[in-house]
Amino acid sequence: MKTEDEVVDLTRLEGKWKVVAVCWILGLGSLMAWNSTLTISDYYYQVFPKYHPSRVLTLMYQPFAVGTMAILAYNESKIDTRWRNIAGYCLFFFSSLMAVVLDVATHGKGSVGAYLGICIVSAAYGVADAHVQGGMVGDLAFMLPEFMQSFFAGLAASGALTSGLRLITKAAFDKTRDGLRKVLFLAISTLFEFACIFVYAYYFPKLPIVKYFRKKAASEGSKTVSNDLAAAGIHQVTNVQAHDRLTLKQLIVQNWDYLLDLYLIYVLTLSIFPGFLYENTGVHGLGSWYAVVLVAMYNVWDLIARYTPLIDCLRIEKRAVLTILILTRFLLIPAFYFTAKYAAQGWMIMLVSFLGLTNGHLTVCVMTAAPKGYKGPDQNALGNLLVLFLLGGHFKTKLDYRQLETYMTRNRFRWHGRSQEKDGRS
Repeated sequence: MKTEDEVVDLTRLEGKWKVVAVCWILGLGSLMAWNSTLTISDYYYQVFPKYHPSRVLTLMYQPFAVGTMAILAYNESKIDTRWRNIAGYCLFFFSSLMAVVLDVATHGKGSVGAYLGICIVSAAYGVADAHVQGGMVGDLAFMLPEFMQSFFAGLAASGALTSGLRLITKAAFDKTRDGLRKVLFLAISTLFEFACIFVYAYYFPKLPIVKYFRKKAASEGSKTVSNDLAAAGIHQVTNVQAHDRLTLKQLIVQNWDYLLDLYLIYVLTLSIFPGFLYENTGVHGLGSWYAVVLVAMYNVWDLIARYTPLIDCLRIEKRAVLTILILTRFLLIPAFYFTAKYAAQGWMIMLVSFLGLTNGHLTVCVMTAAPKGYKGPDQNALGNLLVLFLLGGHFKTKLDYRQLETYMTRNRFRWHGRSQEKDGRS
């Protein structure tokens, strides 16, 4: 809980809504490059039809994201947040630029060298995501909850934006080979990542309320904000309080339910989205537009739901209630199965919207509730742990999905071979 003096100080500070807007922009930049790559995956299937680009690019991205995040979370107290985030956005920029250069240099032809280059770009996206998402969440964990909410709204907005561009470009270039669409997506992503570097490095640290919270964290013993404070013109912090930091093990024990909640949210969501929506939706009146519309509906409702915790009566803060609701979401798995098998497309669209709504709302509720009650250094460490478990949910689901897909493919060939043997005997 904040003291009355802290509340008075915050009301005198300027820039709260500017910070909210900047956090949204920085969140958008954290996933825009990777979401753009996923959005144009059908183009990669045309260029590299024999190399399974959607599977391979995801498996290149996820291990590097989780592995890098684990290393950064373990060493977060020794890593300066400013240079960590700047390095992440620079890596996003140069990787997106490399993808554009590769496509232009090879004239969109599917050579092995170009494919390896795209794989390297995907791995770089994973490393950059761990730097930026963990660094930003750790930084915002000792500021206002509205800043954390806005950052995660920006993450969701990257999916909604790329889905909107996908709908527009599909209508404009539906009968082309999609090379122009790919360059358009990657060029927008490259320019936006370039802008994020300067927004974070030169504008964000100079906002009064950001300086206040970083100075407060430094006074509580945080060493990760020193360069950010120097960039804002604060080179020395007085009245530094002695504070015994909690170990990572202690933070995990005290917040195991929050960490498990985030892990389960994304295990469930990504077991359905987007793979199930692309492969198990049947034949409907929308034709090739059906999966595109489903993905767009998920992204739009996920974005809307990132704002619902701002309404007091809808915000969930009780830990037990959060865990029960997150476990209840697993009922969506049979619901999706029977809807895809027996129901009309309208019911599937409604169910996908509900999936996005619950994903966004519960994510923000957990991320804003968990850091409360800790000092700045511990909040930063906990923010990194939360992102690690969030990315762990992504990685676990991708591995399980690929294993299931391989198993079904092998059995399909086995059953096909047995049927041919029976036909030969008969």
